[in-house]
Amino acid sequence: MFWNLDEQYNCKMAGDWALIVVTLTFQIVQMRPSVKCAKINPLSILHRYLYPGDFTIGGILSQIYVFSNLLNFEEDPSSEVYDFTNVLTHNYQHILALQFAVETINENPSILPNITLGFHVLNSNFLARWTNRASMELLSTPDRFIPNYKCDVQNNIATVIGGPNSNVCLFMASILCIYKIPQFAYGSAAMMNDKSQGVFLHQLFPVLDHQYKGILQLLQHFQWTWIGVIYVDDDIGESFMENTLPIFMQDGICFDFAKTFPQVGFSSEIHPLALEGLKTVRIVMERTANTVLVLGEIQSIMVLRIMLQFSKFHEMPMKAKVWIFTAQMDFTSLPLLRSWDMDFIHGALSFAVHTRDIFSFPLFLQTRKLPSEKEDGFSRDFWEEAFQCSFSHSNIETKSGGICTGEEKLETLPGSVFEMSMTSHSYSLYNAVHAVAEGLHDMHFWTVNKRAIKGEGRREFLNQQPWKLHHYLKSNSFNNSVGETFTFSSQGELIAGFDIINWVTFPNQSFKRVKVGRVGSPGKVFIISEDTIIWPNDFKQVRPISLCNDNCHPGYSKTKIEGKSFCCYDCYSCPKGKISDQIDMEDCFHCSEDKYPNVDRNLCLPKGISFLSFEEPLGITLTLWALLFSFLTALVLYIFIKHRETPIVKANNQNLSYVLLISLLFCFLCTLLFIGQPTKLICLLRQTTFGIIFSIAISSVLAKTIIVVLAFMATTPGGGMRKWSGKQMASSIVLSCSLIQALIYIVWLVTGPPFPDVDMHSLMEEIILECNEGSITMFYIVLSFLGFLATISFTMAFLARNLPDSFNEAKFITFSMLVFCSVWVSFVPTYLSTKGKYMVAVEIFSILASSIGLLVCIFSPKCYIIVVRPELNNKEQLRRRKS
Repeated sequence: MFWNLDEQYNCKMAGDWALIVVTLTFQIVQMRPSVKCAKINPLSILHRYLYPGDFTIGGILSQIYVFSNLLNFEEDPSSEVYDFTNVLTHNYQHILALQFAVETINENPSILPNITLGFHVLNSNFLARWTNRASMELLSTPDRFIPNYKCDVQNNIATVIGGPNSNVCLFMASILCIYKIPQFAYGSAAMMNDKSQGVFLHQLFPVLDHQYKGILQLLQHFQWTWIGVIYVDDDIGESFMENTLPIFMQDGICFDFAKTFPQVGFSSEIHPLALEGLKTVRIVMERTANTVLVLGEIQSIMVLRIMLQFSKFHEMPMKAKVWIFTAQMDFTSLPLLRSWDMDFIHGALSFAVHTRDIFSFPLFLQTRKLPSEKEDGFSRDFWEEAFQCSFSHSNIETKSGGICTGEEKLETLPGSVFEMSMTSHSYSLYNAVHAVAEGLHDMHFWTVNKRAIKGEGRREFLNQQPWKLHHYLKSNSFNNSVGETFTFSSQGELIAGFDIINWVTFPNQSFKRVKVGRVGSPGKVFIISEDTIIWPNDFKQVRPISLCNDNCHPGYSKTKIEGKSFCCYDCYSCPKGKISDQIDMEDCFHCSEDKYPNVDRNLCLPKGISFLSFEEPLGITLTLWALLFSFLTALVLYIFIKHRETPIVKANNQNLSYVLLISLLFCFLCTLLFIGQPTKLICLLRQTTFGIIFSIAISSVLAKTIIVVLAFMATTPGGGMRKWSGKQMASSIVLSCSLIQALIYIVWLVTGPPFPDVDMHSLMEEIILECNEGSITMFYIVLSFLGFLATISFTMAFLARNLPDSFNEAKFITFSMLVFCSVWVSFVPTYLSTKGKYMVAVEIFSILASSIGLLVCIFSPKCYIIVVRPELNNKEQLRRRKS
């Protein structure tokens, strides 16, 4: 038994009227087993109820392939063919949206006044040969199939609306474009083999590239870089694999797998199709990608649902996946699937051509009555399938709902059977009717203005050739009844964005489409409300992760795994001194000079300013030591001045003792120049003051040593050295040594003077404010000269340590020079191995230690005698000690 859909909607009003013939890819799906097929007569399928005098805006057909023996069927003994008729109840909404659009236009007096629009719906059962046959039949006289010969001049074709599958546009364009018949595709966009055909085709579907850009933005937003793809092996699927997939890979998206839907045909065998579907599902479930992109047609969700259900029968473990459906797809279901669960679609995301809610459409559906079989040959089939009832007592046993009354309400049906809100495909068809109506209105308005006589204008309008209407359809923008403007490009493509839909299912076999985002045209605007998205239950409302491996967290960088996709990698910790502050960074990087990495090497922290200040403990300690020994030096100087007439003070040249004490006092105080923030003046004074004062101190010690030796030689019988042991000798030694040091400093200040500097690199966590020595060579020359003086003094003092003199200072000078040399010999490696303020602290400590060594070793014995044992400080005691 073969079924055909023939429907005419004809509202007769005063004046002219027109008829729209629209072909829809839906309604009747004929399921047959393999091998046994009945002979099909396309004319019986395409029979139309047209009346003489109808003005027709014609239509075409299309096809769908489904699994053959997945449904129940009845056996026809006479033909030995299994035959069963099923209705895709969801697609019936397309007819109702068409009827609603026509009624809305006919009730609007501002569009096509005195002209009534009608429509005619044909069904192709999704077969290409029927589409081609119907296209040619529209060019012939009704019921007399002679293509290109038309005896009925009143039955003129003006526009064809086809869909929702993409191939219907391709098949009808190959014939109708020859006659320049304007066409609308209300479903997915067709890929034309001949670009000239696209001139006469207006697509109510945005450019596919815009949708792919939106999908890419969605994947990047959720960081799903490891995905799977299931696609229909047609022109659109092949184009995606060849052209779009490499673009995705360039933007960081990798593909775990790419499999096609099972190839289904009108007489396909169920067994190989089931095996192929099981292989695809097994790959989807075994692979690690949690996100699967599905590129299909309007019926693809139904095929996917069947594949997943049969996998359960084979006890295949099912994992939660986030399905992403393209806008070409929509929910369709066969009666057999009515009791199957819909959990797989819960939490899925899909794209849909942007729509606006039409609040009057649900009211239109609620008030709709079941039309007579003559008016609508399909509604009764829909009614029986949707409400599970029967209009015939002979079929009542197969229906659970009993006898159909015709009073059943569409709003009582679950969403898996019929939706009350207008879908995106229905909305596109609704807009297509409005575009045709406005084009006819503009043509009629131009014709009426051209002809002054009304009758002639009407006749000329009715006799217009279809290519003339195309001129009026080339307008960029049209308006629908809800006030939304839809615009076409110069190539006839809809300029619009996509809505991002989140699917939410319920236990009563209903579902809800929730708009959670939008992709603007042409893919530049991307809006997503992640908080409103319901994810699949197994993910426990946590954003799913779809990666080849876990992200490399901040502080790590990724390294490619040899032989695997670039989305698969290992993670390695950043080396010392580098960080990574984002996930999955290709390489770690250095912080800027004024920042340093934290312990986890995932953040740059600002460096602290470092210099030896008076406020910190180390600075306070060194300052107190400097002040303390400055006070002790001043006290010793006071004692020596107070007891300047005593023998112990007069011994060994008391003036040199005063000079040495004063220089030591300034040595202690000059250390304060090394504490605090460096400035240009401070940097110039630091080394200059220290070097000259220390050279005076060491030269004074050297003069004392020389005076001791010369004094002993002068008292020796026959000695001639008395003239060299006077004050002039001491003064000349101090002045000459100090002058040499001063000349060295002059050269230093001329060639490369010290200056304040900022050291960003020596310490990782600190910016060092320091005095750059300028010429480091001159700095070490200064130290070398001091070391030279100290060495000579130490050598002479060591040789004169046993001279017989009660007030002989040679042994004390020996110990002081030993301390001095030890301090400064250890200073050089310590100074070079420290950084920042501790380098300055080392130099301060060396100055203080060497100065303390001189003060304690030389002057402490004398102060002990002066203060504690004053009885020893007289000539008699000296003579007694000598004897």
